[in-house]
Amino acid sequence: MVSTGSGREQAEIGGAMPTLSGWKDLPMELLMRIISVAGDDQMIVVASGVCTGWRDALGWGVTNLSLSWCQQNMNSLMISLAHKFTKLQVLTLRQIKPQLEDSAVEAVSNYCYDLRELDLSRSFRLTDRSLYALAQGCPRLTRLNISGCSSFSDSALIYLSCHCQNLKCLNLCGCVKAATDGALQAIARNCVQLQSLNLGWCEDITDEGVTSLASGCPDLRALDLCGCVLITDESVVALASGCRHLRSLGLYYCQNITDRAMYSLANSCVKRKPGKWDSVRTSSSKDIVGLANLNISQCTALTPPAVQAVCDSFPSLHTCPERHSLIISGCLSLTSVHCACGIQRLRSAGRALQPNHAY
Repeated sequence: MVSTGSGREQAEIGGAMPTLSGWKDLPMELLMRIISVAGDDQMIVVASGVCTGWRDALGWGVTNLSLSWCQQNMNSLMISLAHKFTKLQVLTLRQIKPQLEDSAVEAVSNYCYDLRELDLSRSFRLTDRSLYALAQGCPRLTRLNISGCSSFSDSALIYLSCHCQNLKCLNLCGCVKAATDGALQAIARNCVQLQSLNLGWCEDITDEGVTSLASGCPDLRALDLCGCVLITDESVVALASGCRHLRSLGLYYCQNITDRAMYSLANSCVKRKPGKWDSVRTSSSKDIVGLANLNISQCTALTPPAVQAVCDSFPSLHTCPERHSLIISGCLSLTSVHCACGIQRLRSAGRALQPNHAY
């Protein structure tokens, strides 16, 4: 029995106070405040099973849920929860070991129509059924992570792109069968708002697919092509020309990339009125234009002058340890490349070593 006070206290106040017969009688506002202050995702799941009142309150109030803490039976748990949390906008189902199956994703798509962000990474058991279900049931998706889902096909991904045209962030790392040139062309046609795309280790991608992205997704800010061994300078040239807001580019192990690609990036820089040395002082500001992260590790065909040209054009690229954003590991020939603040540091060190001739 939960009571608000003794009869004497109620009399002193001047009127009868409501009596709570149990936890199920907690007001919805109080329950949501308790959950928001003290609760985690596991507590939310437990609370939803206390009574229908709590279930309904949480179903209407909870918009963000993660089941990544669940080490076993995640699939059956998600199926049992989907109809309770119909207002979900963010759902994380990342797994350490594969648990999730198509039936759980289908349950999500049947009840969570307003879902905006979904993480299904490392869901090795999922098949095309899941992508078809999401396309039909969750058309408002803006962020989708299916990295490591190696069973998806490109036809299912193409179908998804036709129905989820609000996608802004898409992680396809390791989706070797799904991420083909044909799929990228469909994404370029349908998902014009795309800002971030991870295509790491999708080895079948060629310049044809990347150039389609460059022309169809002009707002692209981050693109990871690490391990896409078939792409050449043509891809980078197209990105430099078509994606003027590009801030992060991963080219790790893209060994067909040459100096031509680097000079195309350097020449694409939007020149600002302040000089490049002035930009070092304001490199943390949000109005910096151009590349801020570039990974060219193992791109062994590149030469120092070409990479230095990129570094000079984009002051947000750093080789110094504190702000390492130009990654050149495995390129021994590029050790002479330095960012603006690195050059300033070398100059300062040189002045400090000069002999003092004052008398």
